[in-house]
Amino acid sequence: MAAVGDAGQGDKPIEEQAREQTGQRQIRVGMDERNMKTSYANAFRTNATAEEVMLDFGLNVVNPAREQEGQPDIIFQVNERVILNHYSAKRLAITLSQLIRRHEEQFGELELDVSKRRKEDR
Repeated sequence: MAAVGDAGQGDKPIEEQAREQTGQRQIRVGMDERNMKTSYANAFRTNATAEEVMLDFGLNVVNPAREQEGQPDIIFQVNERVILNHYSAKRLAITLSQLIRRHEEQFGELELDVSKRRKEDR
């Protein structure tokens, strides 16, 4: 079972959290992954309206034409768009935050500043 939580829920299973929040018995949900598609992204873009959050995923790639001119730039190739309501977006944000926290506890901090990760800059 997947575990999801918020700041006050810790790592309780989602079923237990749902019961506590609604006071009702929950229905077990099965997974059908037959039509699942896998994508890789090294970049994303976000946008939101009052009703929904849009997450665009894709790849940052070097523009070969500009690279030959000696002025390389990056093109964001958008491959996938995921649209969520704000409730699902918040649950996703909480789950990702917990996932990253656990990863950093096990493997160390993920440094986002590329210049600090480069060996030649150390």
